[in-house]
Amino acid sequence: MSTVKEIVNAGRALTWAGMVAALLWGSTAVAQQKEAPLPIDTEEPGTRRLTLEEVIKMAREQSPSYQQAITQLENRTWQYQTYKSNYLPQLALYGTLPSYTKDYERVTDPEGRVNFVPVQSAISSAHLELKQNIGLTGGTIAIDSKLNRIDNFHEIQGHSLIYASNPVVVTLRQPIFNHNGLKWDRKTEPLRYEEAKRNFWEEMERIAVRATDLYFSQLQSQIGFDIAQKNVANNDTLFKIAQNRFYEAKISVNELLQLELSLLTSRQSLEQAKLDIETSTLRLKTYLGFTETYPIRLLPPDLIPQFDVSEEMALRQARENRSRMIGIKREELDAERNLDWAEASAGVNADLFLQYGLTQRAGSLGPVYQDPTDQQRVNLGFSVPLMDWGRNKSKIGTAKANLKLVKANLEQQRVSFEQDVFLQVKRFKMLREQMKIAQQANGLAERRFLGAKDRYLSGKIGLLELNQAATERDSARRSYVSSLRNFWDAYYNLRLQTLYDFETNQPLTMPLPF
Repeated sequence: MSTVKEIVNAGRALTWAGMVAALLWGSTAVAQQKEAPLPIDTEEPGTRRLTLEEVIKMAREQSPSYQQAITQLENRTWQYQTYKSNYLPQLALYGTLPSYTKDYERVTDPEGRVNFVPVQSAISSAHLELKQNIGLTGGTIAIDSKLNRIDNFHEIQGHSLIYASNPVVVTLRQPIFNHNGLKWDRKTEPLRYEEAKRNFWEEMERIAVRATDLYFSQLQSQIGFDIAQKNVANNDTLFKIAQNRFYEAKISVNELLQLELSLLTSRQSLEQAKLDIETSTLRLKTYLGFTETYPIRLLPPDLIPQFDVSEEMALRQARENRSRMIGIKREELDAERNLDWAEASAGVNADLFLQYGLTQRAGSLGPVYQDPTDQQRVNLGFSVPLMDWGRNKSKIGTAKANLKLVKANLEQQRVSFEQDVFLQVKRFKMLREQMKIAQQANGLAERRFLGAKDRYLSGKIGLLELNQAATERDSARRSYVSSLRNFWDAYYNLRLQTLYDFETNQPLTMPLPF
């Protein structure tokens, strides 16, 4: 089948009427080789329309990123519960039922002679303990009750039985001059848990930012596909009209060739747009955790929230709500804790052990709890470093230097954090104004193209002016969608930077999902 150019070249030997007929036949044949242009905004059956708000809601409820965030928060919650249990009484029961032994044991008689005698016994015991950590001092106090039973089996004397009991025993273990980890845990663990909760809320906003990015990636592909469809339809219409105008000798061959080339180029762009939208749709569905295969179509979020936000208010909310500010305080406390540990371990350490209780023994169970006698134990152990060749001094110096470095780094992080919030507010305001301008430009470019198309069809302008109007229309449409993308990205990043909803004037905190 001949192309338009070949037909025109062959037409030099034909009459004007013959050339026109051949040209029209060839152009029609070329058009028949291609698919008919798709109708604009055609949707497949079962297409689901989604807004940006719906996509973000899905991402926050079912995406893999949400599952990771909720698992991390749950893990930190259980760690916090473990920390709180360290300051609550612990009740435990220990026992042995029984411990049987039949063996020869080494014994020494009063005269100093060593011998091995047969031993056959069964020992049973029960031990009930109530223990409580003392957060203020770092010590431990415990109340115990014990009961032991020993069964001896002799070949000659037969079976004998003895009970031993400790009805009540009170024990105090108290480190002196040592590092008190319980006291420091009271300072850092609540901050660590609060930091984890705010990290979770921030992760919800990060999910919104990521979902917005993928949403607009597909929306831009969708807009590109719509533009490609319109271009194919417009170019196909213009080419058919140009065939008639060429037949009437109102346009040149070059202009007809240019229109045919535009039609072919637009069809090529449409095929690329199909691939782009399939790729972006797959990425969005994967992030949302979609298992359904139904097609989706996104609606442009043209409705822009209107609210005022000042840099001072944003900074105030960021300081109050963001996990980073809590993290800065917690990291400084961790550095101070390390210094306290280094200083405590370098000096005199002592451990005080005090125990007072009641005890009794008897051949049967009843008397073992009658008229008990008291038992007392006192032990004070200590350690004093005498010569360590500067080891402890080096540990303290390292801890002090690290504390100084941590404070300097945290101060720099605090300044950078506030600068980021300040710039994010500026960026948000600027992009909101740019989006409004792009919205106006998009409407103007669309009206200009429609007017240029009418003037071209009436023969008032040439093809060059029409193509320029079409290019500007497509560029304005893409620019508007790009401005929308930048605005919503800045909007959700502002929420992330401050953990604050400036539309409702409320912090972005929510009840935990468990």
